[in-house]
Amino acid sequence: MTIRSRRETITFKHPFHIRGLDRELPAGAYEVITDEEMIEGLSFASYRRIATMITVPSEGVRGATEMLSIGSVDLADAQRIDASA
Repeated sequence: MTIRSRRETITFKHPFHIRGLDRELPAGAYEVITDEEMIEGLSFASYRRIATMITVPSEGVRGATEMLSIGSVDLADAQRIDASA
């Protein structure tokens, strides 16, 4: 099984919520990591998403960050809401 990770930086212009997280996150740039696994047995390379994580400021420890697992749909919803605000 082949797994790859994609990293991207997403910027929120306003404080935001992501379903499943119990706190509001401040506006700013966030690193999002998406892990995908190759679908075996096809005649072409194809991948499916198996995990999405976001790096956020840690609660209570200034300057520290933590990586949290989130749903890709929940992230897309937060981006859509931010863009329309």
